[in-house]
Amino acid sequence: MQTKTINVPDDFILGAAVSAWQTEGWSGKKDYQDSFLDMWYKNDKNVWHKGYGPAVATDFKNRYKEDIGYMKEIGLTHFRTSINWSRFLTDYEEGVVDEEYAAYIDDMINELLRNGVEPMICLEHYELPAALFEKYGGWGSKHVVELFSTYAKKVFERYGDRVKHWFTFNEPIVIQTRVYLDALRYPYEQNTKKWMQWNHHKVLATAKAVKLFKEMGLKEKYGAKIGVILNPEVTYARSSAPHDQEAARMYDLFFNRIFLDPSIKGEYPQELFDLMSKHDITFEYSKEELQIIKDNTVEYVGLNLYYPHRIQARTTAWNEAMPFHPEYYYAKFDLPGKKMNPYRGWEIYPKIMFDMAMRMKNEYGNIEWFIAENGMGVENEHLFKNEEGIIQDDYRIDFIAEHLKWLIKAVEEGANCTGYMLWAFSDNVSPMNAFKNRYGLVEIDLENNRNRNLKKSAYWYKEIIENKSFLAEDEDVFK
Repeated sequence: MQTKTINVPDDFILGAAVSAWQTEGWSGKKDYQDSFLDMWYKNDKNVWHKGYGPAVATDFKNRYKEDIGYMKEIGLTHFRTSINWSRFLTDYEEGVVDEEYAAYIDDMINELLRNGVEPMICLEHYELPAALFEKYGGWGSKHVVELFSTYAKKVFERYGDRVKHWFTFNEPIVIQTRVYLDALRYPYEQNTKKWMQWNHHKVLATAKAVKLFKEMGLKEKYGAKIGVILNPEVTYARSSAPHDQEAARMYDLFFNRIFLDPSIKGEYPQELFDLMSKHDITFEYSKEELQIIKDNTVEYVGLNLYYPHRIQARTTAWNEAMPFHPEYYYAKFDLPGKKMNPYRGWEIYPKIMFDMAMRMKNEYGNIEWFIAENGMGVENEHLFKNEEGIIQDDYRIDFIAEHLKWLIKAVEEGANCTGYMLWAFSDNVSPMNAFKNRYGLVEIDLENNRNRNLKKSAYWYKEIIENKSFLAEDEDVFK
């Protein structure tokens, strides 16, 4: 392979991410402080790979100082995680803070800052309190939107003087898509109107949190910013034919623009309202809610990009006995000959970075954004250990290098992208997959007290951060 040197801008973020529920474990958690994910695990443990779940996870809550020491050793500029809403409060209605958990977050943030790592904090990364799901139906309830504001205010008050990077949600579309649209996760209810209501309420909750953030003056006082982390599915049509192009456009409308447009532009696409009306799935909303969304757009956006989504026009009739699903308008397309991550079943197509960057530049006002997640999950990584016991994850190094290369190319062409956050800092629990596919720079050794070991990619990432350059495949070389 012939390579070329890629230079990284001096002020470019090079960090890594995890979430609270995927790392902390249940140490110190009260019985009534389950999150939605805790509830799912307790009720349906058999679908989690080998029974691993959030109960112990990586035990980050007890080992965060050790982990932050590794962050410093690697040289991460930033670390993104979440605060577990279900654990931060002891009373969700009144906003009573759990002082033990809050003190842990205090210490964790302070430890990051002491080690030169900038914290990036998300308010909700699938950690909706289970009690609010059971009592109100979760994000289907407007009352839960208000309770989220109560929670956000308490968090801003407590940590606003130290945290400069705030986000309302990570991947706000995911939970309800898996539960209510595809019925793949607990409690397995296919209900497209509920899916839409959850989508709207998370858009509204983001706008309300932005409004609160502005009212509290956190930008003026501390130079902080607030945004949201979305997972747009970079969508390609099978062909240039109008029917395939239209299918891809409809997919994009339902899964990407439903959050991108209101969060950044302040408005849902009118076509979305038309289609919701046509299929009787319109979410409940008021003019006041739409005005709040319009007046309180985000300051910047994190984007989670992993693989492309390829779409074609349907070749079979829709089953009218089924609840409406956006698949009414499209079908998935399996590209022959695609490069694959065989462990995860995902296509590897690094150019998604460039194509999404150009879209942000051309369609979304070149708003500031960064890659909040990108990474490669691989099974049985212990098979790649050398004699010193270090995982030789050259496949991850190649994956990151190729994606970073396309991202830097986009920056050079004017995209307002300010950084790259790898998923993940360490191996961690994922929904259902548990520890099956490993993503981390740092190995979590489940067979040895969950001890930590740096992988080869961690040392490579450290060199990029230090040297502001790396080698990647030269696209202009033809074999």
